[in-house]
Amino acid sequence: MSDPQNTKPDELAGTEQPFVQHLKELRDRLIKAVLAIGVMAGVLALFPGPSALYDLMAAPLVATLPPGATLIATNVVSPFVVPIKILFMAAFMLALPVVLYQVWAFVAPGLYSHEKKLVFPLVVSSTLLFFIGVAFSYFLVFGQVFKFIQSFAPKSITAAPDIEAYLSFVLGMFLAFGLAFEVPVAVVLLVRMGILTVAQLREWRGYFWVIAAVGTALVTPPDAGSMLMLLAVVGSLYEVGIIAASLFLSKTKSSSEDSDSAAKP
Repeated sequence: MSDPQNTKPDELAGTEQPFVQHLKELRDRLIKAVLAIGVMAGVLALFPGPSALYDLMAAPLVATLPPGATLIATNVVSPFVVPIKILFMAAFMLALPVVLYQVWAFVAPGLYSHEKKLVFPLVVSSTLLFFIGVAFSYFLVFGQVFKFIQSFAPKSITAAPDIEAYLSFVLGMFLAFGLAFEVPVAVVLLVRMGILTVAQLREWRGYFWVIAAVGTALVTPPDAGSMLMLLAVVGSLYEVGIIAASLFLSKTKSSSEDSDSAAKP
């Protein structure tokens, strides 16, 4: 029989809540997240405004169009709907820290103390990495992609992109690059859940580069420059993820050992 004195106390004992209480807390967290997005949308609606936000979003494309060429709207309501969509997209991105905090606050009671110390940095880092990915695509990739596309346009064709098609393109690129920059977080989570080990990640490095090359070729436009940039970034972030996973495991192990030693009489 095991000695009761050597049994590690359960940090979560007594924290169980009724199912209805969980639903109420989830509702409250969702309301706070929606309110944060609504507040940011209201601020952006006042300044700089939906039209200015769209002009900012379209600036990389407009800079590469021939003189006198502009974007067009083929749908009657597009000049109103598209800027509003961009407004709420920007509001969601600005409110993302608050949204992720509400997610963190909802799941935190079900975590152990050493998990709380490590999960919170993951939430913060994932937010920052997503923003960096979006900024990378906007400032570094868009200009190169649009120049490449315009260089292939015959002189008999007048470029006049549709604003809804451009919005879909931008959202797809933002999502692709934002998720690509989450590679270190994904690597750490895979190691933390025991699906992969650090040794396996190092051993399968070559396979990852092949998969990453195929993935970047599918999500980026037919432009070798943008594909190579994204591939280089994803590969570098994979190496960063391996280093972060090693540090994560060492810290988790030391925290567990400290908890075990504190539990002993």
